[in-house]
Amino acid sequence: MNQQKNTNDLLNAEEAISASEAFLIKNKNLFIAVVVGLIVVIGGYMAYSNLIAAPKEVKASEAIFKGEQYFTAEKYEQALNGDSLGYAGFVKLADKFSGTKAGNLANAYAGICYAQLGKYEEATKYLNKFDAADQLVAPAILGTMGNCYAQMGQLDKAAATLIKAADRANSLSISPIYLIQAGQILEKLNKNAEAVEAYKTIKNKYANSYQAMDIDKYIERASK
Repeated sequence: MNQQKNTNDLLNAEEAISASEAFLIKNKNLFIAVVVGLIVVIGGYMAYSNLIAAPKEVKASEAIFKGEQYFTAEKYEQALNGDSLGYAGFVKLADKFSGTKAGNLANAYAGICYAQLGKYEEATKYLNKFDAADQLVAPAILGTMGNCYAQMGQLDKAAATLIKAADRANSLSISPIYLIQAGQILEKLNKNAEAVEAYKTIKNKYANSYQAMDIDKYIERASK
């Protein structure tokens, strides 16, 4: 995943690489940036829990703090499953503190950790458990789920989830990225009309985005 592919057209990638895999190879840094953005939002949730919520919420927040440190250090196994120093791991803490905001966040962290480790089925299990009511958090979770579905070969579900993520984000910086990815996957599925619709959303709704600069070539390609 660390080696970049020098290609501007996902559909011209080697046949051994799926559409979703090629996108993730090409956009590894972007995916990490979205995860980091999620961490920032999660930090806001944690501040709320520590300052306002009930004692159980504070206890839960303190319990997952070490996991956050492992997560930011990219030590995903320890973050998930704990260590020998008393930290239980996101998987156990999500269950132990179910019903709290911190327990809910443990589901999100666990899902992202599994995704980073390439365990996409487990990732979707925990990401689906996460109740993302917040407008900022929800798109990042959905986008991660879309990538996991794509990696598992569930391309129809991946495209639908990515389009949903774009709609929930309604963001000039993030939505076009999800729409581009969804469109490329739809092309892979020979659903060109739906791909064109995704690309035209960028052209019409996010005209000032970076992705809109050359969106016409995507629309032209999918329209053939």
